[in-house]
Amino acid sequence: MRIKLNRLIGNILFPLVVLDIIVFIIGRLFFSGAVPNKEVVTYNDLETIVDDIKSNLYYDSEFSMVMVRDALIHRSIYEDAYNGSGYDFTKMMSKIKPITSKYDVAYYNQETILGGTEIGLSTYPRFNSPYEVGDAFIDAGFNMVSLANNHSLDRGKTAIENSVNYWNKHSDVLTAGSYLSELERIEDRIFVKNNISYTMLSYTTDTNGIKIPNGENYLVNVYDADRVKEDIERVRDKVDFLIVAMHWGVEYTNTPVESQRTIAKYLAGLGVDLIIGCHPHVIEPVEYVDNTMVAYSLGNFISSQNGPNNLTGLMLSLKVHKKLDKDGSKVTIEEPTVRLIYTHYDETKVGRRNYMVYPYEELNEEILSNYQNHYDKYINIAAGSSNKIVKYPLNP
Repeated sequence: MRIKLNRLIGNILFPLVVLDIIVFIIGRLFFSGAVPNKEVVTYNDLETIVDDIKSNLYYDSEFSMVMVRDALIHRSIYEDAYNGSGYDFTKMMSKIKPITSKYDVAYYNQETILGGTEIGLSTYPRFNSPYEVGDAFIDAGFNMVSLANNHSLDRGKTAIENSVNYWNKHSDVLTAGSYLSELERIEDRIFVKNNISYTMLSYTTDTNGIKIPNGENYLVNVYDADRVKEDIERVRDKVDFLIVAMHWGVEYTNTPVESQRTIAKYLAGLGVDLIIGCHPHVIEPVEYVDNTMVAYSLGNFISSQNGPNNLTGLMLSLKVHKKLDKDGSKVTIEEPTVRLIYTHYDETKVGRRNYMVYPYEELNEEILSNYQNHYDKYINIAAGSSNKIVKYPLNP
């Protein structure tokens, strides 16, 4: 929750409205005796006028949001998506699209760079993926994408430029973390939904040892406390709701490490409302640090990794609620809910095929053996120790 004074209304609009009321009342009083059949303003008339004005100035509003994390496109995934003339990933997401497309804001992390086929597709350890990955996520309703991670520099500057140019063609999608220039990096990209303004910043703590070209730090946002502070202070008072995507932590551990907690506390102190974490490739808890919600790791959304720990991911949904009144605006996170998803594939003679992302409630023993036990384990990891987090049931 965050409370701030609405200076625009408090200092400009509200005094003007009060002046309009006074002028209106004086006019009514002055002309009441000169114009036939006009009534003098009474207390009840004034009360009605003020209530009517308040109803237009003061309001409650909200938007819905859902988050998943890593799109980790290994070779077998893009080979499975190949249809003879191009790549189609939409079938893999067909079980998830009915869920994600219902939300106002849907977020994911594009772990592998979308450098396109023109520079050659590649897999671990230096990934490059086709643009059609982005097409499939947009088709499923995703409109907020983090681009800063440890694989951002895998295929160099050309891949980053191709990726950013692809995303820049989709003006209705909010991206952050990778840019074509410093001017673009510091440009405030503020979106508004249902009278609530929001934006996202994105950073990675690691680039797999690959150095950013000299003077081109804008290519990927590497976490630096001072730089982050400048970015947040530049935008904090311009939006109602501020999100930071963090690529951090240690891979394959379900418990946040000290560096994650240190950064989370620092960001919370700077007034960030929501921190969305990734990199561990497994689920870590969703917790509160003071008034800031922190999803330490949502795990993988789609990948060709092994075992339930890596193939189980977290879908976090919530509502961003804003109440505006004469004292200013109050923004809160409501109904935070954790829901499990699972990536399934078949082992075939030509490799792994038939990738499909399932919500856990659609699993059975054939898709994932002992899925009920896995649900209990991972949903409890996700909810952590907070009693504010709702667990989406296995049998809703």
